[in-house]
Amino acid sequence: MKGRVSAFTQNQALAALLFLYHRVLEKPFPTLENLIRAKRPARLPTVMTRAEVRAVLRKLEGERRIIGMLLYGSGMRLMEALRFCVKDVEFGFNRIVVRDAKGHRDRYVPLPLSFRPPLVTWVSRATRWQEEDLAGGGGTVYLPYALARKYPGAEREWGWQWLFPAESRSRDPRSGAERRHHLEDWNIQRAVAQAVRDVGIRKPVSCHTFRHSFATHLLEEGYDIRTIQELLGHRDVKTTMIYTHVLNRAGGRRVRSPADTL
Repeated sequence: MKGRVSAFTQNQALAALLFLYHRVLEKPFPTLENLIRAKRPARLPTVMTRAEVRAVLRKLEGERRIIGMLLYGSGMRLMEALRFCVKDVEFGFNRIVVRDAKGHRDRYVPLPLSFRPPLVTWVSRATRWQEEDLAGGGGTVYLPYALARKYPGAEREWGWQWLFPAESRSRDPRSGAERRHHLEDWNIQRAVAQAVRDVGIRKPVSCHTFRHSFATHLLEEGYDIRTIQELLGHRDVKTTMIYTHVLNRAGGRRVRSPADTL
């Protein structure tokens, strides 16, 4: 293209044209059989060193630090960490259940041992909010897939509450009820971006970089690629193979969260 834009922008423009013809003009696209989509170049993921991870986490405070520890310690995506419920934390097995993740698949990720003390403190704080909301006639949470009809009263149960609820209540546009949503993703993204600037890291680091660092550091520890594939929730192992740019060694040991070595 003349504008020398990225492959993503080219494909987005093509999708917009297809939508225009199909939905608005209601006529077939003139040269549909000759369409060629731009190929997105393969980019190596940005990875932080353990020292950089430690420095960024130290700059975060409160629930933002807890979520940062969770992203690095379990390899979850940001929205996966924000959307899971209290019942999804299995302390007895030292793991977290990630439900209905990308691709509509569930998976288990490790619960870092170093994450337990601050998590217990945070749960106590969230419990107080829940009790205050219940006393005020609220305390409900949105349940997907008509679970509220299938399990009456479940929307008030502690297990279904967000682990990281917002500090203030808002009105749910779906039902009109006033309830707490989970923390917004921009809240964490801004905090991480500021922490990265404060530390002085020059490479592009975002919340997703914790996930890249999690996978790469596990490879350095000797865990096999299939294990890491399952932890990340990748459908195809080829997606996980990108992390072998650092190290490609096989191991068979029980997975221990890299957050426990910080």
